[in-house]
Amino acid sequence: MKVSVFAVDVGYGNTKYALRAASGSIATGMFPSLAPLAASRALSGYGDSVLVSRKVAKIVIDQVEYEVGPDVSLTAAYGNTGRALSNDFVLSDNYAALLAGAMHFAGVTHVERLILGLPVHNMKKYAGALRDRFTGVLDYGSGRVNIEKVVVIPQPLGSLVSASSHRQAEFGKESAHLVVDVGYFTTDWVYANGFTMDDKRSDGIPGGASQIYQRIAELISRDQDEQVDDIERIDKALRESKPFFFYGTDIDLDPYLEQSQPVVTGVVKEIQNNVGQLTGVRSIILSGGGAALYAPSIRKAFPRVTLEVVRAPCFANSEGFLIVGEAGITRERAAARA
Repeated sequence: MKVSVFAVDVGYGNTKYALRAASGSIATGMFPSLAPLAASRALSGYGDSVLVSRKVAKIVIDQVEYEVGPDVSLTAAYGNTGRALSNDFVLSDNYAALLAGAMHFAGVTHVERLILGLPVHNMKKYAGALRDRFTGVLDYGSGRVNIEKVVVIPQPLGSLVSASSHRQAEFGKESAHLVVDVGYFTTDWVYANGFTMDDKRSDGIPGGASQIYQRIAELISRDQDEQVDDIERIDKALRESKPFFFYGTDIDLDPYLEQSQPVVTGVVKEIQNNVGQLTGVRSIILSGGGAALYAPSIRKAFPRVTLEVVRAPCFANSEGFLIVGEAGITRERAAARA
């Protein structure tokens, strides 16, 4: 399938993608950002459909086989789930495998403009590398994909554009907003007047939702006198508002979440130190998979500023990326006709 724009937010926690459907609506998809080595043999699908086949894709990079997708395993025998948490994640084969998985599940074969995002503090360092690696004809074992052009933008700008698409009157040139994108491994923020980013008051640091999950795991380990490494399952339990099952016991995570708030407070203090007082800001726009976890602390830090948690915060960046890409193509085509 050929598309004009394909937007992918390859996050540390989840990989999200968006494209324009034939109906005109935005189609989205998401799967965990886990890329474990593919199993040497598969038993699912056998036994007269007793074992159901998992929805995963096999991706090959430098002759190494990975598996990615919605049904990738959240646990591993010794904690090696295929999660990569490092600043140079975008240069890793894990990142490439997840991007290839998004293309596979979306069914794209030819993309005029691929829109990717980066944490604010990594834009200058890695944007060029992403453009170079993923422009051209790609073949990662699940089909060839032709990418004509790669555009890389700061991740929180996707959320800003997504929010503005629903409230255009509030995002004029003189309207200031602070966008806070709480990811899995990093928290990024953009201070913008309209769509002009203030570089001095925009930044990002390691310290996203995963720090909370790791702290909760430490606290449960202390109380259960047993090592807990299943932060993927802790993440899932919190997102679904369900207890955490551990050795036959359903553990309520709310008390542990409350005890983990100092982790959040430290990140919010960094934001305060960078942006200063927000007397002229119309709203704080909160997005990302960890938005709900950070909302109470951000409200407390900026009590007089309107706080908006965007609709479907996990998809805010990818949907915004799509809109940015479509606007760019529209401008280019208009310039070509002039």
